[in-house]
Amino acid sequence: MSGGYRKPDASEGLRLHLNENTAGCSPAVFDELRALTRFDAAFYPDYEAAQAAVAGFFGVDPAFVLLTNGLDEGILAVTAAAFRDRSGGVPEGLGVLPAFDMYEVCSHALGGRLVTVPLGSGFEYRFDDLRGARTPQTRIVFLTNPHNPTGMRLPLDPVRALIPAVAPALVFLDEAYADFSGDSLIDAALLDRHRNLVVGRTFAKAYGLAGLRVGALLAHPDTLAPMRLVVPPYSVNAWAAAVLPTAVADREYRDWYIAQAAQSRARLAAACERLGLRTWPSAANFMLVDAGPGASALAARLAGRGIHVRDKSSEPGCEGCLRMTTGIVEHTDRLIAAIEEALCARPR
Repeated sequence: MSGGYRKPDASEGLRLHLNENTAGCSPAVFDELRALTRFDAAFYPDYEAAQAAVAGFFGVDPAFVLLTNGLDEGILAVTAAAFRDRSGGVPEGLGVLPAFDMYEVCSHALGGRLVTVPLGSGFEYRFDDLRGARTPQTRIVFLTNPHNPTGMRLPLDPVRALIPAVAPALVFLDEAYADFSGDSLIDAALLDRHRNLVVGRTFAKAYGLAGLRVGALLAHPDTLAPMRLVVPPYSVNAWAAAVLPTAVADREYRDWYIAQAAQSRARLAAACERLGLRTWPSAANFMLVDAGPGASALAARLAGRGIHVRDKSSEPGCEGCLRMTTGIVEHTDRLIAAIEEALCARPR
């Protein structure tokens, strides 16, 4: 797969700030979208085919799958289910810092709080510290693999050991970028054995369906039961439900984009090393770049050149850092050229 992706209009610039698939969805998905009719818009969607396709893709029974309106809704649903138990006071989530901000957003929105443990100096997870931070109010532990915003892999053995150690608290493993790393804890036997494990997946990144808003929670059916009470009956729109089987079936397109992301990571890492900018080993479709005290200025200079990256420099744990999507090689080459121009143009 080498073409067919949408080149951003010059007026809107190159979007490398939200980890989107800037190639767009697969041509097969787009063909199916164009074939949908006004009746598909008028009727409530049916999810049987989409749920079966996702279950087959991950090798689990359909009862182990709950489709959600993007993984954001999945995070809200799993947090709501965890926080139903309010015995002993305000319920708590437990996570790391820095991390994806929706864990904190959902915890606060549902009347709880999020307790965080800082990552190590190399952004490594400190699993002993996580276990030590657990309190009687801990209802859910948030993990992300690959981690966001660093893109770094989590070692799976400590994750497996943590799951029973924190029970009955839920462990939510966010695998939004697992297509790129190839690491996953989605396994029917594991989900059956550990009823406190919930895995979240999205079809926004590797499959280019961010605009259609579709994700999934995977867990034992008994574990999913309270989450099904949170997600509305027709939360996923008809267009997303119709094309999801085609999206997961088009492995050639997904694998092409994953290969593009791998090449882009290598190119950006090499360029940053040459330019004296620190990076970390990412296994996702983005990289975290330490640009130092001038990070915000560099982000602004890139935006002036029509390339948008995520300025994380003011966030705790990410001081001086920018997050940059590393997807399409052509786009990454444009990003590298713009970084070189911006750094050469900065005042000395």
